[in-house]
Amino acid sequence: MRRLVVIDAPSNLGLRPPAEGTVPGCYKLAGALREQRLVQRLGAYEGGVVVPPRYDRGGWREGDGVFNAAAIAAYTRKLADRIERHVRAGDFPVVLGGDCSIQLGASLALRRIGRYGLAAIDASADFRHPGNSERVGAAGGEELALATGRGQTDLTDLEGLRPYLKEEDVRILGIRDYDEDRVELSELKITNASVGEIREWGPEDLARAVLQSLEAPVTEGFWVHLDADVLDPSVMPAVDSPDPDGLLPDELVSVLRTLVQSERCVGFNLTIYDPDLDPDGSCAALLADLVQRSFAPS
Repeated sequence: MRRLVVIDAPSNLGLRPPAEGTVPGCYKLAGALREQRLVQRLGAYEGGVVVPPRYDRGGWREGDGVFNAAAIAAYTRKLADRIERHVRAGDFPVVLGGDCSIQLGASLALRRIGRYGLAAIDASADFRHPGNSERVGAAGGEELALATGRGQTDLTDLEGLRPYLKEEDVRILGIRDYDEDRVELSELKITNASVGEIREWGPEDLARAVLQSLEAPVTEGFWVHLDADVLDPSVMPAVDSPDPDGLLPDELVSVLRTLVQSERCVGFNLTIYDPDLDPDGSCAALLADLVQRSFAPS
C-alpha cells in the first residue's frame, strides 16, 4: 500500500475575483477539509503547505492574456518540486487546492519524470485558449489548454517541457451534455464523457473502461484531478460557477474510487470548493466523506 501524503496548495491565482476588492475564497479549501480531519481519516502523512504568491492582478485588463501569469508560473514550479519528490519516492500525493490552475503543478512534475496521463473529473473541460475565446485571462478555466501547449509560452513551456500532457493521454469525465467545448475536444481526440453518458453506461463501468485506456503501457501512469463543481449544485453549491445537471455523490464515488485505487494512479488533487460559500460547513463535510470513501480499501 502506497503512503498517502496530503499537501496543501492554497492558490487562488487562477480565478477572477467574485467582487471588486475581494479575492476568491477557494484558497481556504485545504483548511476546511483539514477541519473535517481528512488527513486522519485517510491515514495519510503530512506533506505540508506550498505557499502561493499574493493574489494581485495589478493593472490587468481584458486582452492582456492570463492574469497573475508570473505568479502562477512561479507557483507551478514550486508545487511541481514538492509533487515530483513524493512521486519519485513512491508516495501518493493528495493535493488540496486551490483553484484548478494548481493542476499545472502536477502536470509539470510528471512531465519532468516521463509521460503521464490525466483523468479530469470536472464540470467543464477548462479548455479556453486564444484559438477559441477572446476572454482568456483566468488560468483556472484554462489549465487543460495550457497543459496541452495552448496559450502564452510563459505558462505553456516552463523548463522547455511543452506540452506537459499529450492530448491522447487526457480523459475528461463529468462535463455537462451541453458543453460547447465537446466539439473541439472530440476533434482533438480528447476522450470525454458527459454526465448523461456516465449515467447511460453506469458510473463504475464507464470508469473501468476509462481506466483500462489509461493503463495502456504507452504512459507511465496517470493523475486524477477532481473539481468540486462536477457535483450537482443541489449537493455542492459552494463553487464559483455552479452548473446544473451534475453528478450525485454516489455516482462520483463510483468513478473516483475506480480511478484512484488503480496501481497506475500516481496522485490526486481537489479544487474549487469555496468555504466562503459554505457557512455551515456541510459541503466540506460532504467532500471529506466522498474522498474518504473513494480511498477506503475495497
